[in-house]
Amino acid sequence: MNYLELLRLVAPETIVVVTALAVLAVDLLVMREEPLRNRFRIGAAFAVFGCLVSAAWLLVMDQTVGSFGGQNGLWSLVGGMFVADPLTRLVKVALLALTLCTIVISMEGNFTDHVGEYLSLILLATVGMMLLVSSTDLLMIFISLELTSLSLYILTAFNKRNIRSAEAALKYFLFGGMSAAFTLFGLSLIYGLSGTTNLNQIAANLGAGQSKPDPLLLAAIIMTVIGFGFKIAAVPFHLWAPDAYQGAPTPSAALIASGSKVASFFILAKVMMVAFVHAGGSGAWRHYAAGWLPVLAILAALSMLLGNLAAIAQSNVKRLLAYSAIAHAGYALLGLLANNQQGLGSLIYYVVTYGLTVVGAFGVVTVLEERVGDARIADFAGLGRREPVLSFCMMIFMLSLAGIPPLAGFFGKFYLFTAAVGGAKDLGLLWLVVFAIAMSAVSLYYYLQILKQIYVVPAPVVEQEIRISVSSRIVLVLLALSVVMLGCLPNLFLGRLLASIQAAGF
Repeated sequence: MNYLELLRLVAPETIVVVTALAVLAVDLLVMREEPLRNRFRIGAAFAVFGCLVSAAWLLVMDQTVGSFGGQNGLWSLVGGMFVADPLTRLVKVALLALTLCTIVISMEGNFTDHVGEYLSLILLATVGMMLLVSSTDLLMIFISLELTSLSLYILTAFNKRNIRSAEAALKYFLFGGMSAAFTLFGLSLIYGLSGTTNLNQIAANLGAGQSKPDPLLLAAIIMTVIGFGFKIAAVPFHLWAPDAYQGAPTPSAALIASGSKVASFFILAKVMMVAFVHAGGSGAWRHYAAGWLPVLAILAALSMLLGNLAAIAQSNVKRLLAYSAIAHAGYALLGLLANNQQGLGSLIYYVVTYGLTVVGAFGVVTVLEERVGDARIADFAGLGRREPVLSFCMMIFMLSLAGIPPLAGFFGKFYLFTAAVGGAKDLGLLWLVVFAIAMSAVSLYYYLQILKQIYVVPAPVVEQEIRISVSSRIVLVLLALSVVMLGCLPNLFLGRLLASIQAAGF
């Protein structure tokens, strides 16, 4: 392997890093005296171009390996420190798409004068996510997690004009630091038990000959689940999410809710299904066995219950979406509980389509928040008459989150439930699927409350004029169309996803 081949392999990440530095340099050296709106437009144009080039490189990357010893599109460096296969490339493209949408909706905000720094941090967080999904080594996983987390902490605190932003970032940082300690302790126990940091070698060294998992291994699994439970905002590790979503600049909250969730769920699935393949146990009804499956089953049930019930009481849309995200984390865990290729496919499909939907929802909230000054549910009153296109997009996003056919949210939940029921012997996870369906019915109430304000409640006497840039309008419409298309024609994404999973060897 020479340096040219190495550069070719990590070119997508390199492009995004160079773009982040270029955006920062242009804003600091050239655009500092320009009006804020122009600085945002030019910086966002650079950032969007970098994301598009990186995604294009991933899509056209060769499917065969030359001198790295891989096959069928699998590239691996330094014992799994960096792996590029069709599945990771597909997930990276999804992450870049979510980042691109976040950058565009950021142009509607007016929360900071530090445009170059803000856009650079978004791109650096994306680089961390891309490296995270590319790793099968514990050390690289932890470093990538921290690169992503540190960028998100700062993005949460970026609105210096709002004390809630600083408060949210402080809570996010403190909880994040604690979760990092749990994660690192769990990973150190795994290394001590297996003598390696490579996920595949961990599975081989731990072996399948034991009738019951080692107690120390169970402690390592619990510590690791606690660390990743924070990243995906699963109960009881969710306490940071409502304050972070509400206090952070809305585009920052969109990135936390979308790209961060996609990367975190993907690496959680990789760690559990690869490294702990022999320590799964069972979460089936009345047939529980020690392992990570019963732990995740409990987290899924608690997340769906608390997330949906707490969302009902919210009056702020961003806080409502935070509790909704907690509930959706519970739904997504059903795919992981299936513990097979179909389950992994349903998990990735669900978190990607959820990411597209929630970015669109936060985009609408960004527009309204900048014009009205808040994001209360009551502030949506009469929006259907003032801005019909924006309202229609919000309706698509809310109905998809609720799981109404024929939108992507409905097919995602249907696929998750099917995978969970089919993945367990003797329908052992049917109890959790029935519970998830019941909680989905509960979620209809608070999603429809937003639509009621938009289409039923009359507008206030003094109506605020709502203006939205052409680029943001186009992105929101495209996101709404994507949600509809992926619900009506899921095989557009799912076919390639399942083929990539098969090629990756899960």
